[in-house]
Amino acid sequence: MGVVTFPGSLDDGDAARGVRLAGGDAVRLWHADPELYGVDAVILPGGFSYGDYLRAGAIARFAPVMETIALAARDGLPVLGICNGFQILCEAHLLPGALTRNQHLHFRNRDQWMRIEAVQPVWTNAFTDSQEILIPVKNGEGCYVADQHTLDELEANGQVVARYINGNPNGSLHDIAAISNSTGNVVGIMPHPEHAVDLLTGPSVDGLGFFTSVLKFLAGVPADQGATT
Repeated sequence: MGVVTFPGSLDDGDAARGVRLAGGDAVRLWHADPELYGVDAVILPGGFSYGDYLRAGAIARFAPVMETIALAARDGLPVLGICNGFQILCEAHLLPGALTRNQHLHFRNRDQWMRIEAVQPVWTNAFTDSQEILIPVKNGEGCYVADQHTLDELEANGQVVARYINGNPNGSLHDIAAISNSTGNVVGIMPHPEHAVDLLTGPSVDGLGFFTSVLKFLAGVPADQGATT
Protein backbone atom coordinates (compact mmCIF):
# COMPACT_ATOMS: atom_id res chain seq x y z
CA MET A 1 0.00 0.00 0.00
CA GLY A 2 1.44 3.36 -0.99
CA VAL A 3 1.73 6.26 1.47
CA VAL A 4 2.40 9.63 -0.15
CA THR A 5 4.72 12.21 1.39
CA PHE A 6 4.21 15.86 0.46
CA PRO A 7 6.30 18.77 1.76
CA GLY A 8 4.60 19.44 5.09
CA SER A 9 3.18 15.93 5.63
CA LEU A 10 3.21 15.08 9.34
CA ASP A 11 1.45 11.75 9.59
CA ASP A 12 2.92 9.77 6.70
CA GLY A 13 5.04 7.70 9.08
CA ASP A 14 2.03 7.01 11.29
CA ALA A 15 -0.04 5.95 8.27
CA ALA A 16 2.73 3.59 7.16
CA ARG A 17 2.82 2.15 10.69
CA GLY A 18 -0.93 1.58 10.56
CA VAL A 19 -0.52 -0.35 7.32
CA ARG A 20 2.20 -2.52 8.85
CA LEU A 21 0.22 -3.19 12.05
CA ALA A 22 -2.70 -4.31 9.88
CA GLY A 23 -0.40 -6.80 8.16
CA GLY A 24 0.36 -4.92 4.95
CA ASP A 25 3.49 -3.60 3.29
CA ALA A 26 3.89 0.18 3.24
CA VAL A 27 5.54 1.68 0.16
CA ARG A 28 6.64 5.28 0.54
CA LEU A 29 5.65 7.49 -2.41
CA TRP A 30 7.09 10.96 -3.08
CA HIS A 31 4.93 13.87 -4.23
CA ALA A 32 7.22 14.81 -7.13
CA ASP A 33 7.43 11.26 -8.54
CA PRO A 34 4.40 10.26 -10.64
CA GLU A 35 5.20 6.54 -10.40
CA LEU A 36 3.06 4.41 -8.06
CA TYR A 37 5.40 1.40 -8.22
CA GLY A 38 2.62 -1.14 -8.53
CA VAL A 39 0.85 -0.44 -5.22
CA ASP A 40 -2.69 -1.78 -4.83
CA ALA A 41 -3.98 1.15 -2.74
CA VAL A 42 -2.87 4.64 -1.71
CA ILE A 43 -3.12 6.71 1.46
CA LEU A 44 -2.85 10.50 1.42
CA PRO A 45 -1.80 11.34 4.98
CA GLY A 46 -2.49 14.22 7.31
CA GLY A 47 -0.34 17.30 7.74
CA PHE A 48 0.04 20.65 6.04
CA SER A 49 1.01 19.89 2.45
CA TYR A 50 2.90 22.80 0.90
CA GLY A 51 2.23 24.75 4.09
CA ASP A 52 -1.52 24.93 3.32
CA TYR A 53 -0.78 27.98 1.18
CA LEU A 54 -3.79 29.30 -0.78
CA ARG A 55 -6.08 26.65 0.76
CA ALA A 56 -5.45 23.36 2.48
CA GLY A 57 -4.67 20.84 -0.28
CA ALA A 58 -4.96 23.39 -3.09
CA ILE A 59 -1.33 23.07 -4.21
CA ALA A 60 -0.92 19.37 -3.43
CA ARG A 61 -3.65 18.49 -5.93
CA PHE A 62 -1.23 19.55 -8.71
CA ALA A 63 1.64 17.33 -7.50
CA PRO A 64 2.87 14.90 -10.18
CA VAL A 65 1.90 11.90 -8.05
CA MET A 66 -1.67 13.22 -7.79
CA GLU A 67 -2.11 13.18 -11.55
CA THR A 68 -1.34 9.45 -11.53
CA ILE A 69 -3.47 8.80 -8.45
CA ALA A 70 -6.46 10.65 -9.92
CA LEU A 71 -6.37 8.57 -13.09
CA ALA A 72 -5.91 5.32 -11.15
CA ALA A 73 -8.70 6.20 -8.70
CA ARG A 74 -11.13 6.69 -11.56
CA ASP A 75 -10.19 3.17 -12.67
CA GLY A 76 -10.91 1.76 -9.20
CA LEU A 77 -7.69 2.17 -7.20
CA PRO A 78 -8.55 2.33 -3.48
CA VAL A 79 -7.55 5.74 -2.07
CA LEU A 80 -7.90 6.94 1.51
CA GLY A 81 -7.37 10.62 2.31
CA ILE A 82 -6.88 11.41 5.99
CA CYS A 83 -7.40 15.01 7.21
CA ASN A 84 -5.14 16.96 4.81
CA GLY A 85 -5.53 14.00 2.45
CA PHE A 86 -9.31 14.49 2.58
CA GLN A 87 -8.78 18.16 1.69
CA ILE A 88 -6.56 17.15 -1.23
CA LEU A 89 -9.17 14.71 -2.55
CA CYS A 90 -11.80 17.44 -2.53
CA GLU A 91 -9.46 19.91 -4.22
CA ALA A 92 -8.69 17.27 -6.87
CA HIS A 93 -12.44 16.71 -7.41
CA LEU A 94 -12.14 13.06 -6.50
CA LEU A 95 -14.66 13.77 -3.74
CA PRO A 96 -17.44 16.37 -3.72
CA GLY A 97 -17.63 19.36 -1.41
CA ALA A 98 -14.87 21.18 0.44
CA LEU A 99 -13.21 21.46 3.85
CA THR A 100 -13.28 24.97 5.28
CA ARG A 101 -12.14 26.75 8.43
CA ASN A 102 -13.60 25.26 11.60
CA GLN A 103 -16.84 27.02 12.42
CA HIS A 104 -15.53 28.15 15.83
CA LEU A 105 -12.26 29.36 14.19
CA HIS A 106 -10.08 27.32 16.56
CA PHE A 107 -7.78 24.38 15.91
CA ARG A 108 -9.42 21.32 17.44
CA ASN A 109 -7.34 18.46 18.89
CA ARG A 110 -9.17 15.79 20.88
CA ASP A 111 -10.35 12.20 20.93
CA GLN A 112 -13.61 12.10 18.99
CA TRP A 113 -16.46 9.61 18.87
CA MET A 114 -17.94 8.87 15.47
CA ARG A 115 -20.40 6.38 14.06
CA ILE A 116 -19.84 4.21 10.99
CA GLU A 117 -22.74 5.02 8.69
CA ALA A 118 -21.79 2.93 5.65
CA VAL A 119 -20.16 -0.49 5.73
CA GLN A 120 -18.60 -0.49 2.27
CA PRO A 121 -16.54 -3.24 0.59
CA VAL A 122 -13.25 -1.32 0.36
CA TRP A 123 -12.44 0.82 3.41
CA THR A 124 -15.02 -0.08 6.10
CA ASN A 125 -15.80 -3.78 5.71
CA ALA A 126 -14.11 -4.54 9.06
CA PHE A 127 -16.77 -2.53 10.91
CA THR A 128 -20.40 -3.21 11.69
CA ASP A 129 -23.30 -0.96 10.75
CA SER A 130 -23.69 1.96 13.20
CA GLN A 131 -20.56 0.92 15.11
CA GLU A 132 -19.28 3.71 17.35
CA ILE A 133 -15.54 4.24 17.32
CA LEU A 134 -13.10 6.57 19.10
CA ILE A 135 -10.46 8.25 16.94
CA PRO A 136 -8.39 11.43 17.43
CA VAL A 137 -9.27 14.54 15.46
CA LYS A 138 -6.82 17.43 14.91
CA ASN A 139 -7.65 20.11 12.38
CA GLY A 140 -8.15 23.79 11.80
CA GLU A 141 -9.94 23.42 8.46
CA GLY A 142 -12.10 20.39 9.02
CA CYS A 143 -15.57 21.80 8.45
CA TYR A 144 -17.13 19.81 5.60
CA VAL A 145 -19.43 21.88 3.40
CA ALA A 146 -21.35 21.21 0.19
CA ASP A 147 -24.46 22.50 -1.53
CA GLN A 148 -27.79 20.99 -0.54
CA HIS A 149 -28.07 18.89 -3.71
CA THR A 150 -24.68 17.28 -3.02
CA LEU A 151 -25.56 16.63 0.61
CA ASP A 152 -28.85 15.03 -0.42
CA GLU A 153 -27.01 12.78 -2.91
CA LEU A 154 -24.41 11.74 -0.35
CA GLU A 155 -27.13 10.78 2.10
CA ALA A 156 -29.33 9.02 -0.45
CA ASN A 157 -26.47 7.03 -2.00
CA GLY A 158 -24.91 5.89 1.27
CA GLN A 159 -21.76 7.93 0.70
CA VAL A 160 -21.64 9.33 4.23
CA VAL A 161 -19.14 6.86 5.64
CA ALA A 162 -18.91 8.20 9.20
CA ARG A 163 -20.62 10.87 11.27
CA TYR A 164 -19.52 12.72 14.40
CA ILE A 165 -21.43 11.88 17.57
CA ASN A 166 -21.26 13.30 21.10
CA GLY A 167 -20.34 16.67 19.68
CA ASN A 168 -19.28 18.07 16.32
CA PRO A 169 -15.64 19.26 16.56
CA ASN A 170 -15.63 21.59 13.56
CA GLY A 171 -19.17 22.39 12.44
CA SER A 172 -19.28 19.99 9.48
CA LEU A 173 -22.68 19.93 7.79
CA HIS A 174 -24.76 16.86 8.68
CA ASP A 175 -22.03 16.04 11.26
CA ILE A 176 -20.04 14.47 8.41
CA ALA A 177 -16.69 12.98 9.42
CA ALA A 178 -16.02 10.87 6.30
CA ILE A 179 -17.46 10.43 2.82
CA SER A 180 -16.80 8.28 -0.23
CA ASN A 181 -17.16 8.66 -3.96
CA SER A 182 -20.07 6.94 -5.68
CA THR A 183 -18.14 3.69 -6.21
CA GLY A 184 -16.69 3.54 -2.69
CA ASN A 185 -13.04 3.15 -3.64
CA VAL A 186 -12.16 6.73 -2.65
CA VAL A 187 -12.77 7.79 0.97
CA GLY A 188 -11.90 11.00 2.78
CA ILE A 189 -11.92 11.08 6.57
CA MET A 190 -11.15 14.06 8.79
CA PRO A 191 -10.31 12.20 12.04
CA HIS A 192 -7.04 10.25 12.16
CA PRO A 193 -7.42 6.44 12.17
CA GLU A 194 -3.62 6.05 12.04
CA HIS A 195 -3.49 7.51 15.57
CA ALA A 196 -5.83 4.82 16.90
CA VAL A 197 -4.04 1.60 15.99
CA ASP A 198 -2.19 0.85 19.23
CA LEU A 199 -3.32 1.39 22.83
CA LEU A 200 0.19 2.53 23.72
CA THR A 201 -0.13 5.61 21.50
CA GLY A 202 -3.86 6.17 20.99
CA PRO A 203 -7.22 6.14 22.76
CA SER A 204 -8.27 2.90 21.07
CA VAL A 205 -7.43 0.51 18.24
CA ASP A 206 -10.61 1.44 16.39
CA GLY A 207 -8.74 3.08 13.52
CA LEU A 208 -7.05 -0.17 12.58
CA GLY A 209 -10.27 -1.28 10.90
CA PHE A 210 -9.73 1.09 7.98
CA PHE A 211 -6.39 -0.53 7.22
CA THR A 212 -7.53 -4.12 7.70
CA SER A 213 -10.62 -3.41 5.58
CA VAL A 214 -8.68 -2.49 2.45
CA LEU A 215 -6.24 -5.37 2.92
CA LYS A 216 -9.17 -7.80 3.15
CA PHE A 217 -10.73 -6.23 0.09
CA LEU A 218 -7.50 -6.59 -1.87
CA ALA A 219 -7.18 -10.19 -0.70
CA GLY A 220 -10.72 -10.94 -1.91
CA VAL A 221 -12.14 -11.70 1.55
CA PRO A 222 -15.97 -11.39 1.44
CA ALA A 223 -17.32 -8.38 3.32
CA ASP A 224 -19.43 -10.49 5.70
CA GLN A 225 -16.20 -12.13 6.94
CA GLY A 226 -14.56 -8.79 7.61
CA ALA A 227 -16.56 -7.36 10.52
CA THR A 228 -14.03 -8.07 13.27
CA THR A 229 -13.36 -4.79 15.08
